[in-house]
Amino acid sequence: MTSMLLSQPRQLAPLPPVLHEWLRRGSAAGLAVGLHAAAFALLLAGWQAEQAPVAQQPRTLAMQLVQLPPPTVAPPPAPVPAFEPPAPEIPQTSEVPPPVVDRAALARQRVEQERQQAQQRREQQQHLEQKRLEQERLLQQQAQAAEQARLEQQQALQREQQAAAAAAAERERQAQALASRQYLPISKEAPDYPDRALERGIEGDCTVRYRVNASGRVEEPQVVGDCHPLFVRPSLSAARTFRYQPRLIDGRAVPVEDVRNTFHYRIE
Repeated sequence: MTSMLLSQPRQLAPLPPVLHEWLRRGSAAGLAVGLHAAAFALLLAGWQAEQAPVAQQPRTLAMQLVQLPPPTVAPPPAPVPAFEPPAPEIPQTSEVPPPVVDRAALARQRVEQERQQAQQRREQQQHLEQKRLEQERLLQQQAQAAEQARLEQQQALQREQQAAAAAAAERERQAQALASRQYLPISKEAPDYPDRALERGIEGDCTVRYRVNASGRVEEPQVVGDCHPLFVRPSLSAARTFRYQPRLIDGRAVPVEDVRNTFHYRIE
């Protein structure tokens, strides 16, 4: 029997992904650099082949000696003396001792000034207050005068109204008196009582309407309202006998319309 042993190749551990990515990028970059280097070498070889050789000419160098005059050296500037400010003059004073300051006198003077300023402020305030009081008094006087004038005007208006009312009342009284005089009959006779009404015992009232002319006489008498037929004729006859004082307007007599008189028939 023959036995065969097969040896399996050892498997390597896989590379990490990061290292694998770096290897892939590095190989790509090396390949690109190699291609560029080969292209540059080809271009350089072709350029050197096409360049024609140039014959070199001998070069000569000409030299000339020139002698320059010695340089003139300017003398150094004179030193400027430093400015020194003059020393201040110290006035010569006699040896007199300084006066002694009376602080109490200064304090009294300051207090006196403050008192005078306070007094001035008080006087100014008093003056302003007095002016304000005078202005208020003047305003009050003006207001009182205006009120007095208003009251006097109101009283005068009331007196005028009272006088006008009294005059109107007097005119009305005179008109009423004139009207009463105008309607006051000068002569007025009572009608005769009808015999038939007297026999039957009939009583009643009868109103007669008529017109008073400019002479004071009765015109167009008419019976108005409910009147017994037995009282119509004597009432009209009596009204025709009435005499009135005529109405006067502007001194002229005028007729009066719709004058009425009621006759009362009663049996005693």
